[in-house]
Amino acid sequence: MKLAGRMERLGMETAFTVLAQARALEAQGKDIIHLEIGEPDFDTPAPIVRAAEEALRQGYTHYGPSQGLPELRQLIAADLTASRGLEVNPDRVVVTPGAKPVMFYTILAVAEEGDEVIYPDPGFPIYRSMIDFVGAKAVPLVLREENDFSIDMEELRSKITPRTTLLILNSPHNPTGGIVPPEQLEEIAKLAVEHDLWVLSDEVYWRILYEGKHVSIASFPGMAERTILLDGHSKTYAMTGWRLGFAVAPESLVSHFTKLVNNSASCTATFVQRAALACTESEEDVLNMVKEFTDRRKVVVEGLNAIEGLTCRKPMGAFYAFPNVTGVGMSSDKFAHYLLHEAGVATLSGTAFGAAGDGYIRISYANSLPNLQEAIRRIQRAVEQVRQK
Repeated sequence: MKLAGRMERLGMETAFTVLAQARALEAQGKDIIHLEIGEPDFDTPAPIVRAAEEALRQGYTHYGPSQGLPELRQLIAADLTASRGLEVNPDRVVVTPGAKPVMFYTILAVAEEGDEVIYPDPGFPIYRSMIDFVGAKAVPLVLREENDFSIDMEELRSKITPRTTLLILNSPHNPTGGIVPPEQLEEIAKLAVEHDLWVLSDEVYWRILYEGKHVSIASFPGMAERTILLDGHSKTYAMTGWRLGFAVAPESLVSHFTKLVNNSASCTATFVQRAALACTESEEDVLNMVKEFTDRRKVVVEGLNAIEGLTCRKPMGAFYAFPNVTGVGMSSDKFAHYLLHEAGVATLSGTAFGAAGDGYIRISYANSLPNLQEAIRRIQRAVEQVRQK
């Protein structure tokens, strides 16, 4: 039977592959510390769970509007105004089953064969996967350790051509924990206006910021009509399995995004949307989660930097460390494999996030402090074993 060629261009998120491998090892009796998967290890706040239960009892189990429930879109718009200083009309909000669909819908809507899309490398693998899937040209923008994994503006300028249609930003950044400073965002906004670019701004980790205040590129002059802001509830409220995200899109794209929701998922689960109305009652839970991540960051970064052969920059946001492992004497792919199978620590090779991730591994510190401390001990023993060979 014939298979469409474009399926060969569709990639995968390696975290789920490594998770399956780790689970298989656990089934064989091996003790594994999970530092591979990118989700908060906290429970969804109780007010949200109670709201979901009530929504189910009230019968919110049927189709809803493809664009999302009006009451949730209103709440999202109000929150964006209060938290990020954006003037957002609820009509520009499109609710989606998770945040990933916003990447799909954006690239499907604005990029076609022959167009060029600039994306961060290392970066979330679904960016590249979807660019390739639609037949556009993926143009990597390398984020370097010596720049704290921020953007080299001269390099960005050199990547823009008459075929460039979309620029993808992610701040705070997965996998490095880096951020794009406000002064850089302002420069990037001017470039986007000058070259008439769409910008997909992935801000799903914006609440998990350790210093300063988050700034959205959508807040700069001329950017509201060209920025697709991607966000969701998965990371902020520990709701990864609930599948709830949203886009704030320019008016010119809203109807197209809504059609894509309608054609793919029909709508986002209505009881989940009703549950999200209780997020306003869960702010203390968010603050406590970020405080715990702050403590874990200190333990992980200091622990990694104490291991000969490893160096690790302090992440400014999200809950990932991205240590440089070139001093181990083993490729990042082989080292991540060694850590899983020999040390019982599940991590991801930096190459899971692009060619520029070679020489690094990603560690998610969404795990308990005792487990993280034990993971550091295991990593240290593993490095010593490798270096002695």
